[in-house]
Formats: sequence, C-alpha cells, structure tokens
Amino acid sequence: MNLLSAHSPSDLGPYKGHLALEVNDLSIAFGSHTVVSHLNFQIGRGEKVALVGESGSGKTVTALSLMGLADNVSTQGKALFYAAVNDAGGSATQQTVDLLALSDDQLREIRGRDVAMIFQEPMTALNPLMTIGEQIAEVLWTHSHRLQSPNRTPRLNYAAVHSQVLTLLNQTGIAEPERRADAYPHQLSGGQRQRAMIAMAMAGKPQLLLADEPTTALDVSLRGQILDLLEEQQRLRGMSVLMITHDLNLVRRFADRVLVLERGILVEEGPVDHVFAAPQHPYTQKLMSSKPARSVGMASWGTSAASIKSAPPDSGHYLMEARQLQVTYPITLGGIKGWFKKGRFVAVQGASFQINKGQTLGVMGESGSGKSTLVLAVLGLLDFDGDLTISDQSWAKGKSAAGLNRDLRKKVQVVFQDPFSSLSPRLTVEAIVAEGLRVHAPQLTAIQRQQRVLKALSEVGMTPAQFPGLLQRYPHEFSGGQRQRVAIARALIVEPELLVLDEPTSALDVTIQKQILDVLQQLQRDKGLSFLLITHDVDVIRAMAHHVLVMKAGEVVEAGEVDQVLEQPQHPYTRALVAAAS
Repeated sequence: MNLLSAHSPSDLGPYKGHLALEVNDLSIAFGSHTVVSHLNFQIGRGEKVALVGESGSGKTVTALSLMGLADNVSTQGKALFYAAVNDAGGSATQQTVDLLALSDDQLREIRGRDVAMIFQEPMTALNPLMTIGEQIAEVLWTHSHRLQSPNRTPRLNYAAVHSQVLTLLNQTGIAEPERRADAYPHQLSGGQRQRAMIAMAMAGKPQLLLADEPTTALDVSLRGQILDLLEEQQRLRGMSVLMITHDLNLVRRFADRVLVLERGILVEEGPVDHVFAAPQHPYTQKLMSSKPARSVGMASWGTSAASIKSAPPDSGHYLMEARQLQVTYPITLGGIKGWFKKGRFVAVQGASFQINKGQTLGVMGESGSGKSTLVLAVLGLLDFDGDLTISDQSWAKGKSAAGLNRDLRKKVQVVFQDPFSSLSPRLTVEAIVAEGLRVHAPQLTAIQRQQRVLKALSEVGMTPAQFPGLLQRYPHEFSGGQRQRVAIARALIVEPELLVLDEPTSALDVTIQKQILDVLQQLQRDKGLSFLLITHDVDVIRAMAHHVLVMKAGEVVEAGEVDQVLEQPQHPYTRALVAAAS
C-alpha cells in the first residue's frame, strides 16, 4: 500500500511554516513502567527542534517509537505526520498519517523515505558486511518506485543508483567518494562513518529527520562539520529536524526551539534564545549550570611541565617523562614493492612531555591525531621508540616482560570511554572491582578483598546503603554514570600513582559528566594521583588539566600550561579547536 506519493524539495514551498509533526498525549511504557507520560509537542515544516534531557529521560525511546523501532513497548496517543505529496497532476498537496497507528508494513514504506533517522553510534548501526556504497544503494533501490516523478519515469537502473550514491557521498563531504563507496564501515574514521549515515538518511529525500545524538562520539571540530552539514542539508531540502542530544552547546548553535524532558515529562519548551537566557524550570536551570567546574590543586612548582625545555631537568617532580616518543605501524605497500617489504606509518612522532606528581596532563586533538596510540604506548601495550619512564622505571620488552612489568602495571591504571563495554557483563560489581587484587595482592583473604572493594566503591560515592545488594549487582543494573564510578573504583583498588583517563565522560550527559569530574578532582586532591587525560572536550580540559598537549597528525604542535594554551593559543590548529568548542 503506497501511503504517500513521491515528493521533492520544491513540494515543501506551499507549506512553509505549516506543521510537519504533531505529537498529542504520547505515553510510552515498558510493561507496567511508564517512561514517557502525556507528551505534547509540534515541529513546523522546515523547523529545527532539540529534545534535551539526562540519560533515562525518554528522549531516544520517543524517537524510536515514532519510527516504530522500539521493542517491547506500548504506546498511547497520536503522532500526526503531515506530508507534502504530489497528486497525479504534479500539484503539491498535503496528506496526514498517524505514525503510531500504522502497521509494520506501512511504517516500512515511510521509513527512510518520508521520515529518516540518524543513530548515535554509526559503527553499530551500519552493516559491517556491506560496503558504504551498497548500504546507501539499498535505500535507493528500496524506495526507487516511490521516488518516481509524476510522469512515471522508470525505476532506477544500476548506473543511476551508483551515480546517486557518489553524489550523496560528495554532498556529505566525504573525500574520494569513488574509493570510499567501496569501503567497509571499519575502514572509515568516526566522522566519515557519521557522514555516510547522513548520506543514507538523505538518500530517500525525507521531509522529517530524527537525529539521535549524531555528534556525541566526535571531536569538537568534527562536531562543527557535522552540524554544518546537517544545516546545509536541512536548508537544501526544506527538512524538519528533531535533534536528540544532551549537548547544550550543540542546541544553542543548531536548534530553533528546545524541548526539555525530565523523566518522561515535558517540563519546559520555547525558542532556544529565550530558554537559555532565562530558564524557568529548576531542572532546566540544573542542566544549564552543569558545565564542568575547575577544582584542582595548584602546581607543585611554578614552571610548565608540558615541555621539556621549560622544566628543570633535575626537578625530581616527574611521575612520568617521555622523550622523543615514536610509534609506528607496518603497512602494506602497493605494487611489486609490497611483495618484498613492508612500509611504515608513523602514528606518533617525536612526542615529549612530563607529568608531575599530583597533576593532570590533558591531551587534545581530532580523531586520527595520535591520542589513542599515545595512550596505548603509555600503558605499555604498544612497542615504541624513544624514552618513556614512570617513577624512573621503563616498560620491559621481550619474553620476560610480563613479570618485570607487573609492578609497573600496578602503578598505571586506565579508565576507558565507555563503561558499559569495558565492564564484563558476566561479573558482579565485587568481582569486577576485586579483579586487580587477585593479580597484585594475592595474599589477601576473601574478607580482606571485600573490605578493600567496599572502600574503593565508597571513595567514588557508592555504598551498600545507597545501593542495596551493591556487590552482587551486575553492570546492566546501573546507569552510565554509576557504571563509570565502578570503572574508576576498579582502577583505584590497586592504589595506582597514575590514572590514564581515555575520554572518561564523553558518553555521559552534562549533569553526570560534572559529577564524575568532581569525583576525579576530589580523588586527586585526597590521594595525590596524577592523570593523563585524553579528551576532545575543551571544557573538560579547562576544568581538569594543569598542562595540555595539542596533537595533530601524530605530532605535538603546541604544549604549555592550560590557561596559556587555551586562552592564548599560538598554533592555528589549536586556535581552530578552541574556536570550534566555543
């Protein structure tokens, strides 16, 4: 059944300013648990609306329910989609459907063509077994008979589909579209995968786009590029956009209106400028005031420790020191040369830095700048050239390395970006946190291990009084922020001297992010911990770091005290990063 006829951007002209979507009294429940209650909002044609709130507020399940993609939910209310369509004579008319009343087959006809969605994590949303070009072409083939013009042009052929795929990739800013069309998702960077997903969403020429956290996992400059791309596509096609996000800077930059959702209830809405200038509801005020706050100890000595030239060589304050650190990967050479030898890709080149005891060194840069490779080298998980010492000890190499490095691994622990994937779903909280003790303190009894686990969890703000049965719970029973606290406790249990923080808050909403940063700052003050902080969030660097390194294409392009680098950046790349964040 063809619910809606083919359309083009020109169809939207007569309805400029009219409604595209009207949600009336929408309630969503999982069994007996209601997660969205009596939600009402509208989106005008060509309007950009942001839906904001903390994790668990009901943002994503609202969007998925509109698309018929939420599993095991019951919905009540209406979601009226007002589509601009062409009649048999080619004249633009309007047709209305209730998205919540459609069958799966009817929704399948609308999804991707009239209403499209961009998901939060492209690596899990894209098919790993199909090339990017094949996945975009699949949308075009599926909806080609519905994208005919009024004069009944034939279905698209292979050449036409391939041409449209390349056009879409080019429009979304992917370089070398002919080559990238044949690439699989894992062969693209995070920004390229997100652009490919946008190209898929645009393939059906939708009138309404649902964008679920489309920039959360991207660095600041890529966020800006993706926002610019979405705005360009929105203007070009006259689309209406519902942006789901917890990033308030993104809302301020992108949206016309904002809807604030707290525990499934709409508590405030209005034009972005009005809501940001004078938020009325206490929950909105809390979100607005959740910017990371600086509360770190002062430097133990006054000179910058981010550059070797500026640090006294015999200061004795360094916990970690790297001189001319270089990491290379073997690559296959093209042609006949590749038969006889391997090439080399330099991922980190000549990086030099120090970290003082009780201080934080922040490392910032775009995807592909070498930050993650630097982390792996610091953790002793990659071979490197140059000098790297931690408490005057270097990582051992060779067959005997495991035993020699055991003491050093106790001194250096890591907290990863995504706590849900870094915590074993099959282990209880007690087993997860105690794991390090089994390696580094095997002499402890079960009772002593449990006492140490409770102490570590208490230090990150989790106690059995707050969470009954805490030790026997599993990771899926906690929120994202609570899982990250468990991950920090796991790192603290062996009493390390250095914590490597790899994007520790990028997957969290603003209020939880502030809580985790407060916990880390308190731990640093109480225990004298040193942090190596990897992040693309300039606000987090400003709140946490004493010194900062800026990396680009594997090289350190600027280094110094955090105030100096962020307030008076010298390198054009640093200036671009700081400007993109603001």
